[in-house]
Amino acid sequence: MRVTLAIMLELAAAAACGAPAPLAPVPFDGATYWPPPGADWRTAQPQQVGLDQAALGALIRRIRNGSIPSVNSLVVVRQGYVVVEQYFNGSSRADVHTMQSVSKSITSLIVGIAVDQGKLEVGDSILRFFPQYTTLQNLDDRKRGVTVRDLLTMRSGIDFYEDPYPGSPLQILNDSPDDWVRMVLDRPMNDAPDGHWQYNSGGPIVLAGAVRAATATPFETFAHTNLFGPLGITTERWFRSPFDGLPHTGGGLNLRALDLVRIGYLLLRDGRWGDRQIISTGWLAAVTAPVTLRPRTFGSHQTDYGFLWWLLPLDGHGSTAERGNVVFTCAGARGQWLFVIPAFDLVVVVTGASDASFTAGPDVLYSTILPAIHQ
Repeated sequence: MRVTLAIMLELAAAAACGAPAPLAPVPFDGATYWPPPGADWRTAQPQQVGLDQAALGALIRRIRNGSIPSVNSLVVVRQGYVVVEQYFNGSSRADVHTMQSVSKSITSLIVGIAVDQGKLEVGDSILRFFPQYTTLQNLDDRKRGVTVRDLLTMRSGIDFYEDPYPGSPLQILNDSPDDWVRMVLDRPMNDAPDGHWQYNSGGPIVLAGAVRAATATPFETFAHTNLFGPLGITTERWFRSPFDGLPHTGGGLNLRALDLVRIGYLLLRDGRWGDRQIISTGWLAAVTAPVTLRPRTFGSHQTDYGFLWWLLPLDGHGSTAERGNVVFTCAGARGQWLFVIPAFDLVVVVTGASDASFTAGPDVLYSTILPAIHQ
């Protein structure tokens, strides 16, 4: 049973008249709970899992009245209980929503599964997966030295930029009917591998091509068989290359909000889903270890970067190398967010409709959701 708007309005009304009637707490047994495939999550009221019900109700009202613009969904899961599932501005539970650059982080998980299976290694030269490119442009020793790891950390040295977007390599790729992988690998180098961090939406596309080559399987098939399917996700959709069908793993994934929650819950459970280890704990430790410190801020919030994952400090300022002080974060244009907070057994998903809502995710996390935790 989902947490409906009617229920939340009742809670808000109760809060307005005084403290809501106390409810019995539920067992904090999330470590042994996984939502079954094709079925709803279990639910609870926020106060039953140690969250401030009035604060969350006020947050929902702010979104609904437009004080926080362009938000499509908000889902909060604690200890395996859905305590908020709300949709706004005409969106619904059934909507398969653009993930934008959240796609990159999920691609990192898929690469990790291929690594776990022994299909490739992070130290592999990326060019070894593409022997068909015998006449790459701008080929030099720096480009020959680019590894899988360099693309995962956005430290490849390949000069692929996207800001400003008009006329950028990303716009040219997005509009092109040609070979996306080759377009990225043809770009000139502006540094040696691991020389400096530079945001690159082409790198994850090259990684998808490498996984396809290493596994001899279409990337989307490998992803569904090894990640989406085992989590009970069946509605994933990819924007794909007209040249060869390769998914746009830099920003072309579409999922339901509740599907993205399952991805976050997989990280929360250290890569395990029921009796199956989907992703090794070793890969998740590598993915979520800070490699580049403070490459960007989200609004006023500093962030570190791992293997295509952002790392926000739970306390707002400390080291994200400490597991207890990290929020594993996926971020996408137009306000797409996934926050995984192991310290509080919490997953939060926000989806949005415009860049006006981009910083709403971390702002809401720090200003309302984290302060709402009482135990």
